[in-house]
Amino acid sequence: MVDLQGQYLRLKAEIEEAVLDVLSSGQFIQGKQVSDFESELAAYTGSPFVISCANGTDALQLACMALPLERGDKVMVPAFTYIATAEVLHLLGLQPIYCDVDPLHFMLTPETLEKAWQPGCKAVMLVHLFGQCPDMEAVMEWAAFRGLWVIEDNAQSIGSVFNSRNVSKQAGTMGIIGTTSFFPSKNLGAYGDAGALFTADENLAHKLRMMANHGQSKRYYHDTIGVNSRMDTIQAAILRVKLKYLDDFIQSRQNAAVLYDERLSKIEGLHIPVRQPHSTHVFHQYTLRLDLTINRQQVQDVLQKNGISSAVYYPLPVYAQKAYQDATVHAADFPVTEYLCKSVLSLPMHTELNTEAIDYICNMLYKAIHG
Repeated sequence: MVDLQGQYLRLKAEIEEAVLDVLSSGQFIQGKQVSDFESELAAYTGSPFVISCANGTDALQLACMALPLERGDKVMVPAFTYIATAEVLHLLGLQPIYCDVDPLHFMLTPETLEKAWQPGCKAVMLVHLFGQCPDMEAVMEWAAFRGLWVIEDNAQSIGSVFNSRNVSKQAGTMGIIGTTSFFPSKNLGAYGDAGALFTADENLAHKLRMMANHGQSKRYYHDTIGVNSRMDTIQAAILRVKLKYLDDFIQSRQNAAVLYDERLSKIEGLHIPVRQPHSTHVFHQYTLRLDLTINRQQVQDVLQKNGISSAVYYPLPVYAQKAYQDATVHAADFPVTEYLCKSVLSLPMHTELNTEAIDYICNMLYKAIHG
């Protein structure tokens, strides 16, 4: 699904020099590379404050901990998402309120939020899925009307830009707090786990920074309850190198998506990704929808036999997972989520894809569907 080795070989000299510099310095935790990366990421995203942490899930947890949310408070989340979104709510004793998503972009809208809204909701955890933003202007207006904080889960869409008549900002920088992940397969990926938070609120930034480091204001002085969630200096050094190439990485993915579109748009039975009109798409995933008359597992088996990976993000809704089942939540209330879990299929998407590879993938996909 992603060629990490090919990308590494392209950047090998710079990556290895950066890692060796850290090894020589002996500053493996909170070294200068970490603060430098935070500053450079702030400049790239336009976020006034960037706080690094150990991984994207920790970033979500820290965001919830930093806001005045209490046990039992309700937080709205998409039903069609990776488990981390709901996982951190359960860990903190918060109640997820699942929302269906729109059938074209697979994300929350004011309409799906309003349908799911309940008294007692305090925040929305918004997911920028597969590489693009939802209609952030409309969602932020709705959240303001309902008096809800917006936390952006931007693990999949760093570098995506939302543009409308009144707003032009990067994904992750529009809510009260944004989060992201640098898991190796992400568009900006480390060589291990790492994450970050974004905010324009100086007080929140200070609180988040303390919380990520055991709640310390200075060493051995703990002003708040925190966790141990610090970015390793080696990961920061690697990310500094890769950040310089992020726009190039995005362009490569967008070029690959255009080639996919051209070759797949006329194949009966499948539907290519729909772009949100006010957002750029950085294509963390290239996700198709298959007609339900097509046997998706059979298609995947044919692709696999021909050396092509594919993936289903996500095969089971959050509310249907064994660990999160709730008798008060009913599948009938989430028709789009139920449909997507049965129909989505993601093809290989990474910076090293070339025309020959895409042609082969598309030809095999056609044969898998139509014989």
